Amino acid sequence: MGGNQQDVRLTEAVKRFDRANADDPNTETVDGADHPKELLYARRMTAMLQQFVPEASDEVQLAVRCQHICRWKIPRETYPDGREGYRRWRSDLARFHADTAASILGEVGYDQELINRVSVLLRKERLKFDEEVQLLEDIACLVFLTHYLPAFVRKHDSTKVIQILRKTWRKMSDQGHAAALQLEWDKKTKAVVEAAVLSTH
Repeated sequence: MGGNQQDVRLTEAVKRFDRANADDPNTETVDGADHPKELLYARRMTAMLQQFVPEASDEVQLAVRCQHICRWKIPRETYPDGREGYRRWRSDLARFHADTAASILGEVGYDQELINRVSVLLRKERLKFDEEVQLLEDIACLVFLTHYLPAFVRKHDSTKVIQILRKTWRKMSDQGHAAALQLEWDKKTKAVVEAAVLSTH
């Protein structure tokens, strides 16, 4: 199919992803306006990808936009506390996101090969070995560091934040690390980031 038709499908898929995420009952306030949380997250993911790797494939662009699609439908509270419950939740979420996205991608006319590829990306299969899976992870980490870390630092003690940051840092590529070190934070957040990063070397 021609590039123009691909663009139409990509645009329509993004619209449908956004329409689904607009139903998020949870909101985040930005500049005095309330936004559905997962819709805001999806837009932040796309903006970060365009800044980081503007030439990314359609598959990556789609996966970035729908990584957390309808995430609120499987709340963490429905799983047991502790590491095992958390892992089950994350595993079920990945499958749910992949299945939800696959349905929409099929509706807009994408073939099974592309749908399967987006599903692989969303399930984060072969992280560290698949460049596009790694790219998706880098973008997610950069969005967390940019938009969510400062509030996380204010809410939790530094020991817990450093542990989370160490795990985040280990997931990222060298290119992701380089991009992260260019980010700007408030003084307290920067100090915690530096402590976490130094401890990984």
